Amino acid sequence: MDRIRIPAIRSQMGIWVYYVSALSFDEVNEYVRPINDELHKSNLLCEMIQRSITDNYKSIARYIETQEERFFNALILAVYDGQPMWNEIRIDDEGLRENVDMGVLTLSGEEKIFPVDGQHRVEGIKQALKDNPELGTEKVPVIFIGHSKDEEGMQRTRRMFSTLNRYAKPVSMRDIIALDEDDIVAIVSRELIDNEQMFGDKKILDTKTKSLPESNDTAFTSIITYYECNTELLWLMIQDKEVVGLDGKSIKGRRKMAEYIRHRPDDETIKQFVSLCKEYWIAIFDQCPGFFFQDNNKVGRYRDKNGGHIFFRPVALYPFTRAVVRIHENGGESFRNIISRFPEEILWLKHRLWKKIIWDSEQGKMITSNKTLTELLFLYIYDKNILTDKERQKIYKDWKSIYDYLEEDMVEENIDAIIAGEEYI
Repeated sequence: MDRIRIPAIRSQMGIWVYYVSALSFDEVNEYVRPINDELHKSNLLCEMIQRSITDNYKSIARYIETQEERFFNALILAVYDGQPMWNEIRIDDEGLRENVDMGVLTLSGEEKIFPVDGQHRVEGIKQALKDNPELGTEKVPVIFIGHSKDEEGMQRTRRMFSTLNRYAKPVSMRDIIALDEDDIVAIVSRELIDNEQMFGDKKILDTKTKSLPESNDTAFTSIITYYECNTELLWLMIQDKEVVGLDGKSIKGRRKMAEYIRHRPDDETIKQFVSLCKEYWIAIFDQCPGFFFQDNNKVGRYRDKNGGHIFFRPVALYPFTRAVVRIHENGGESFRNIISRFPEEILWLKHRLWKKIIWDSEQGKMITSNKTLTELLFLYIYDKNILTDKERQKIYKDWKSIYDYLEEDMVEENIDAIIAGEEYI
């Protein structure tokens, strides 16, 4: 490798002296190599680290190639061997400190450099350059640290490697909803909250979980449940779109949604999805005008000791949304027409149908373990012919188990009677 000279800032934290600078993509491609035997003597342990590289680097490469607003946090690069040199530059200015820790870092070209943090980003950069060499002049921030291949040096670098990865937290769902500018569901969810009055007055609660605390009496659902419902609506937008995975192959079925939200679509597509989501939520809100379209900001009877309305319980709202999406997909009816076909009384948790399914009337608590059964029951109520034989059998089997029936052929009759409003059990 050729000698390189790069401007850098020298600093120290704990035992580590480090240098902050930047490398071009071409320089990363040329100088930075994968971790090999730098952290372990054993081939087995070396190979374990090498195998930790997943196909995620391909999504990073695609991000580099397609996102004009691309940016990375700094790569942490360990340097050993060779003869790296630091030459400080002093600035003659009375207003500055005498030693400003600015200078030039010179690498002789004999050094070995590997990523302590940023393995996938390095591989993503290299892959992006294969596809588009013109990206080579772009620069990524880097932090250089010194490394030694003796036992003490290996131990120090292993500790840094594990610390950086152990305590790194994935982006939370709440942060994605609030900040992500590529995920169309997050974008549109924010758009509706920001610009539609129907979502005002604390009607959606920011919580770390999907559920609502018992003390809350102003929100109809949680921010995460709201986002998940909008994600289900996305399927209606992209079910006929071709979505290509990292391997260049078309993704089939609902798995395509996870890939689709990685890349921001055009403004017209976002606008269409805003309209779709808005249509759905207006149809939902029309069922509870006493809360959504009046000045009273308290949920009142919609979520009380008797259970309240299913739209005000996240564990019921989400499977209901999934059911409505499937009905819409199956027949093309409007959300308003679909929802209006559900009997009003069956949308309240005090209805006999929901006893022991999603509402524990004795404890006055929600039951969270029957989400799939709840979704299938919504479909059953609307039109049991939508269900497959396997799905109907699941309903009967789960119902039989919950109510400890001995005769399976009585289950369907029982469910039909309850839906019809008969005092059957």
